[in-house]
Amino acid sequence: SRAGQRAMAAAEVEAALAAGLEALLGSRSCANRVFEILELLQAEEEEVVLSAIQTCSRLFGTFLQRGELFVGQLPPEEELLPESCSAEEKYKIWMRHRYISCVNCLVELMGHESFHVKESSLCTLMKFVELEARHPLVKTEWSFNFPRDLLKLVVKGLISTEEDSSLLISRFQEYLEHDDVRFFAMKAVAENMGNVMQKTKEPLPIYQKNAFAFISSISMPSNESEIKNFLVKHASREEWKVLKLKEHKRAFERMWLGFLKHKLPSNLYKKVLMILHDSILPHMNEPTLMIDFLTVAYDIGGAISLLALNGLFVLILHHNLEYPDFYKKLYSLLDPSIFYVKYRARFFRLLDLFLSSSHLPSYLVAAFAKRLARLTLTAPPDALLLVIPFICNLLRRHPSCKVLVHRPGGPEEMSADPYVWEEEDPLESRALDSSLWEIQTLQRHYHPEVAKAASSINTALSETEDDLMELMELTSYEIFDRDIKKKATTVPLEFQRVTGLFGQKNDVLAEYFSLE
Repeated sequence: SRAGQRAMAAAEVEAALAAGLEALLGSRSCANRVFEILELLQAEEEEVVLSAIQTCSRLFGTFLQRGELFVGQLPPEEELLPESCSAEEKYKIWMRHRYISCVNCLVELMGHESFHVKESSLCTLMKFVELEARHPLVKTEWSFNFPRDLLKLVVKGLISTEEDSSLLISRFQEYLEHDDVRFFAMKAVAENMGNVMQKTKEPLPIYQKNAFAFISSISMPSNESEIKNFLVKHASREEWKVLKLKEHKRAFERMWLGFLKHKLPSNLYKKVLMILHDSILPHMNEPTLMIDFLTVAYDIGGAISLLALNGLFVLILHHNLEYPDFYKKLYSLLDPSIFYVKYRARFFRLLDLFLSSSHLPSYLVAAFAKRLARLTLTAPPDALLLVIPFICNLLRRHPSCKVLVHRPGGPEEMSADPYVWEEEDPLESRALDSSLWEIQTLQRHYHPEVAKAASSINTALSETEDDLMELMELTSYEIFDRDIKKKATTVPLEFQRVTGLFGQKNDVLAEYFSLE
């Protein structure tokens, strides 16, 4: 059978590879057999390629440990070597060129259609990184030497411009747990993004998605004492940058700023803003460098503005950011769509924080309360059960705004609402001259819980604020589920039995339609 023939062919290849490996490790006279192994890296059959990768791993891994590869500035292969060069040096230079060919083939195989081949190539390359760090191929005055060029090639293979590499990047996670690998990987990503993105002004969605998957997976240390897990351990540590948290933060900062300075697809914009406040800003030396990115995002509008709020809040609270029109912009974000975005709970949590200060002017708080009240007229019940207590909390914090509910000496009725909905500036909206008649309207809402919540403004509000945490996550499905499970004690019934479609005995429709 064809499967049997394939198995026999694979077994023959494996035997040939094993024989070639044994010959190469046993005698330098068989050096040319390395071409047989390298050629099989480009075979079509997946099993053959995997066997060739494993053979290369063992072959060059042993050569690195034995010191059989040339160390120093490698002369080009076409260049004639001086006569003073010994046969051993010539062999080592030649074999080092074969090693470079193997590395380049493995980097190409990181784009192979088979994930097993990709994974095997990645693991072999990282084995070479570790061995090159222990047995350097470059002469250096420093006691510490990390094979940055090799790691740059690995990073280049991970951040593909042509296909989604997120699965391979997640496989790379275990290496990023090493502090030295993470440090040099961050530098390599920053350099790679600079080289790729400067060639184009347009977004590269696949490349940027891969770059985001890589850099967002980096977990930073919080204290210098945590920096102790190294792929390669070295004796001399005095001038070693990898030991300093400040250097890690600087590399992390440069990497993220390099990623964010280019135009992003909108879905990536949102993903960055989702993690910015807790996964990026705390690990930067100068978080204020994010001001431009956040203010631009905040001015875009819609969901992106809502998400930019978190980062801006951190900068305003902890880094003394001054944003002159912050509340004006926040006010403009209040439109009917806020009740339907998936970030609703996060937005109201932040809105609550921004309006919590007792030093805010009354006109500003009144404008927010009034705008929210107007939005309740078209909001779904799950949003109303959050917004009504939210408005009540605003009135509790700012007693001067209670004139919106009860205005002593005010007119009995108003012919028109003085509030100007279209006005973008809260100061000019005339909210303090208005009233919260919308909440009174909701006392006749079809949903009994909404009507009950709206009735709370009929009596004096308690001093204790309502807890909004549970209400923020409330959904219409939960309300519906809760209503279904309620047990009614009495059910109102019609006195006369219905006979027609509309219940009237002599109805014309009753002649043609029945309820049977």
